[in-house]
Amino acid sequence: MNIQPLLDALDLQEDAARAVADGLRAQIDDVQSRLREAETHLEHLAITRKTVTGLADRLPAVAPDLPEHPDYPRILDAFNHATGPLRAKDVCEALGHELLPKNVEGTRAKMKRLVKLGILTEAGTGNFARKP
Repeated sequence: MNIQPLLDALDLQEDAARAVADGLRAQIDDVQSRLREAETHLEHLAITRKTVTGLADRLPAVAPDLPEHPDYPRILDAFNHATGPLRAKDVCEALGHELLPKNVEGTRAKMKRLVKLGILTEAGTGNFARKP
């Protein structure tokens, strides 16, 4: 019995399997290389995050922009001189406005806008305070 054709067929299959294995090894090398690059990038990002958060407390606080109306700085000034929470009526008096309902409500609306900007807090219904 001549087994040479069978050995030739096995050679072809071995060559094909070897080519597939070599191709997969090349892909593995490429994936490992890309993985190393990604892990290095992640390490750099972690170092950057640590550096930035370490420096964040050294940066000056940036006050949010106030709406363009002359009462806003004056309202904040009233809170800077207050020892506790203020009501719209109190701020209205500090601004020198008459205690008319329209003036009190306008002042309350401005104070609520300052709450939305994160400058004031509403410490209970109608009581406003400077945010710590």
